[in-house]
Amino acid sequence: MTGFLFDNSYARLPEVFFRTCEPTPVAAPALIRFNHALAAQLGYQGDADDAELLAQIFSGNQLLAGSRPIATAYAGHQFGGFNPRLGDGRAVLLGEVVTADGQRRDIQLKGAGRTPFSRGGDGRSPLGPVLREYLVSEAMHALGVATTRALAAVTTGERVYRDKPLPGAILTRVAASHIRVGTFQFFASQRDIDSLKALADHVIERHFAGISGHAQPYLALLQQVVQKQAELIAHWMSLGFIHGVMNTDNVLVSGETIDYGPCAFMDSFHPETVFSSIDAGGRYAYQMQPAVGQWNMARFAETLLPLIAADQDQAVEQATAVIRDFVGIYDAAWLRCFRAKLGLRAVQSDDRQLIEDLLDLMAQHSVDFTLLFRSLQDAVLAPQQAVQTLALFHGASAWQGWAARWSQRLELEQQTPEQIAAGLRGINPAVIPRNHRIEQAIQAASEGQDFSDFQRLNRILSSPFLVTDEDAQWMGPPQPSEKVCKTFCGT
Repeated sequence: MTGFLFDNSYARLPEVFFRTCEPTPVAAPALIRFNHALAAQLGYQGDADDAELLAQIFSGNQLLAGSRPIATAYAGHQFGGFNPRLGDGRAVLLGEVVTADGQRRDIQLKGAGRTPFSRGGDGRSPLGPVLREYLVSEAMHALGVATTRALAAVTTGERVYRDKPLPGAILTRVAASHIRVGTFQFFASQRDIDSLKALADHVIERHFAGISGHAQPYLALLQQVVQKQAELIAHWMSLGFIHGVMNTDNVLVSGETIDYGPCAFMDSFHPETVFSSIDAGGRYAYQMQPAVGQWNMARFAETLLPLIAADQDQAVEQATAVIRDFVGIYDAAWLRCFRAKLGLRAVQSDDRQLIEDLLDLMAQHSVDFTLLFRSLQDAVLAPQQAVQTLALFHGASAWQGWAARWSQRLELEQQTPEQIAAGLRGINPAVIPRNHRIEQAIQAASEGQDFSDFQRLNRILSSPFLVTDEDAQWMGPPQPSEKVCKTFCGT
């Protein structure tokens, strides 16, 4: 038997939630990579080493038994402007599986051809965005960030036409679900309260079963989603990650990161950093992500008002209080993340100032975010004389002044410097998906069908805290000529 044991709960909802839609077959699919470990978790049954069969399955050419392909409906605010009808324009949800530990997972083909929501698009994906999402989503998973996963990547044997002809590809994406803030907005904008309630009940049962008996389940749902989003964004910030397109249709209510189009990890730290080529105003800059996260949650709260309370004023008052809580939840999570990055377990009232002063110094000296925090595992043994860390600053005095304060703060910890250093090795990654290396892998694959850099990156990024000297050198910051200043959506 080949395939998955599907249990398609979303496809059992009323058809207003989706459109039945099969993938469009492609000419000559070929497997780039199959995520064997993830496939095993999902209960894949079949020959996981048959590259030809896997290419047929994960291109959509061969549908698996039990699959019920659909394209889901949703709306969304895109850069602040509301679009009432978006939907899966180039993605087909094959179905859902339930893992051995009881977790439900969507399996979706991205770039699988036109759907009823495609509008003028071709429903396809170039190879580059598929490789980028595979690399970054799996790297985020290895870093411990809540994220969608990549199960497979295949080339299609066809060209995709954008500004020029490009090789086509399809990504198989796995998610706890693909239900978005924009999914709720789709029904709220139509004042379809029955469908809105059915969606909320489905989400509670699927993701937040613990609140099913709550006196106010829809207010509790809002609280749960707010908490997950606040904590997720704090985790992004602690890694120097910039999502790049935090539209409400790219916000999953499950709390997983989705859509790795114009995303990037910072090299040199600066809070105003923007990579996305379409974000001319810096709406989704690094420093703006917490505020945008709260704004997105306010849009989610608006959709739930009819369910929270019959009295509109009461519903608004209760929802507003939850949205205000976002700031405190985020601040606590941010502080917890950055304390850990500095080896601080005990809580001291001036920790925030210590962290903010370090980030200010890093911005002033254009310090590489990842290298700085990784260097602390050695710096903790002699903070003011740390050679690797000192080299990141323009002049020793800038680092040494802050390091003296950090050294005093470390003395309050109930651990030896060696113990703190050991802990930091598992918190601050040695490598991240550097923009220039991703672009290098994409270029080699797109122009010469050479996937060696892509495969090497997958191997290195799967263990970001344990890296050989050779790999760490290869994954270092870019030279001036290698810097990537703009990233692009894959549509």
